[in-house]
Amino acid sequence: MKLSEAVRHFLEYCEIEKNQSPKTLQNYTHYLNRFLGFSEDPGIASIDRDLVKRYRLFLNRFESRPGKTLSIKTQNYHIIALRAFLKYCIKQDWKTLEPEKIELGKTPDRTVDYLTREELERLFESVEVDSIIGLRNRAILEFLYSTGLRISELVNLNQDQVNLERGEFQVRGKGRKMRIVFLSQRAKEWIVDYLNMREDGFEPLFLNHRRARKKKEGAVEMRGEHRRLTAYTIQEMVRKTALQAGIVKKVTPHVLRHSFATELLLNGADIRSVQDMLGHASITTTQIYTHLTNKKLREIHEKFHR
Repeated sequence: MKLSEAVRHFLEYCEIEKNQSPKTLQNYTHYLNRFLGFSEDPGIASIDRDLVKRYRLFLNRFESRPGKTLSIKTQNYHIIALRAFLKYCIKQDWKTLEPEKIELGKTPDRTVDYLTREELERLFESVEVDSIIGLRNRAILEFLYSTGLRISELVNLNQDQVNLERGEFQVRGKGRKMRIVFLSQRAKEWIVDYLNMREDGFEPLFLNHRRARKKKEGAVEMRGEHRRLTAYTIQEMVRKTALQAGIVKKVTPHVLRHSFATELLLNGADIRSVQDMLGHASITTTQIYTHLTNKKLREIHEKFHR
């Protein structure tokens, strides 16, 4: 069987039987098409260690733009997609290279940027809340820190999804997995203040208040989709607010997510609970925070260091 045909079967399997997200399908298509282009579409039985080795050399030397090569992390994404494809092929009893024979490249240990409590308060207080945009921005910052949501999860929220009375709601995260997230009392109050100032009947929880309303009266416009905030707008708001607050670090919505997790662990939360609240599929991902909060090491340092 030709590689291109097998890839088509695999992508259809991911879409129909595994019900994977459009983003996952898009990524698999991109990475496997690159492998197709490199290998010149051989039969899947021709995939061997030598071909994969040459492909990895190709990825390591590939320039996405002049002078810009792919990071080890991005190269690994290509290999992960290839391994998933080969695993599918083996499951179909198609003769090809076993995915277990392909190892991922070693990546440097991840570092985590987060804000201290003092920096967080400076960030919050630097927002001028005498306008609906200011109220919205303060509510977004409090919301991100209180819930630990990913930016993609935040922008897709509608008002009816968030139970402000209970201070908790469900969100669909990566891999379409559902999880429960919680709102602090302070975050709830800021969201209520923001929503009370709105006079529209639009569904999105957070709106772009600078964008002119469309004249069309279609169903999408009536629901307010044309006014839903984008991830880029929120990222820029967070960055500019951090600069106004005099915070030297690069601050993004994901840094607020890191701050959420770090604060929980510093205050004694167990790592499994933090994993659930962050929506991590693997505990290994959550463990990037533990070196920041290792109280045992601090106790040993204080006891024995002179």
